[in-house]
Amino acid sequence: MNAKAHTPPAQHLADSAAHIRRISSASTAHGLTEIYEPDVNLAVWRRVLPDSLRQYIAWLSEQQAKLYPIQRVMALSEIEESLSLWLPDHRLTKTLITDICLLADMYGCLFDMDAVGLRLTPLTTAMCPRFHTDRVACRLLTTYGGPGTEWLPEEHLDRERLGMGNKGLGDARSGLFTNADAIQRLTEGDVALLKGTAWNGNEQHGLVHRSPALAAGEFRLLLSLDFA
Repeated sequence: MNAKAHTPPAQHLADSAAHIRRISSASTAHGLTEIYEPDVNLAVWRRVLPDSLRQYIAWLSEQQAKLYPIQRVMALSEIEESLSLWLPDHRLTKTLITDICLLADMYGCLFDMDAVGLRLTPLTTAMCPRFHTDRVACRLLTTYGGPGTEWLPEEHLDRERLGMGNKGLGDARSGLFTNADAIQRLTEGDVALLKGTAWNGNEQHGLVHRSPALAAGEFRLLLSLDFA
């Protein structure tokens, strides 16, 4: 696969606009390849984090003052060493580093890249609380601790209400979605590929999503990977 192309085959582009964008969900990592289907806006690998990794995340939530966000373009070959220097030391630190390296390698393989834009962010408030689309080709997201990213199915949203189309009203009052039950959420550990508006043929159809609200004292650790 060519990272510069990152598009469905050309013969499918004309057909893609006629399809309602759908979600693909699978219990194996191979399901992430569905993102190359023209009508797929979100590909999810549903997984359960191992206990050792969950224990480390729980420990990190107690170390918030010592945990700083990481945002940097990195070669795949340097991620392990860089994270070892940034993350607080613990007997289980390696479990998180190994998982991030695995996801970065998968992402790089899927889009034929040897470097990625990596962001690891500890959160105690919603980072992007309004529903929106991303001006990227395809972003990988996974939540290691706390509630996952929320998104709206195509059949339950009015895209004209995004951005300035909300006329100053909040998402719940603007008419953006049919009702609150339409809001879907990824779960802790899920690995998701979100197709954005920079994907060729998807300019008007980026996945509509937002950060979840966090209760007082709640901790969330979010990993995102982008094209370098």
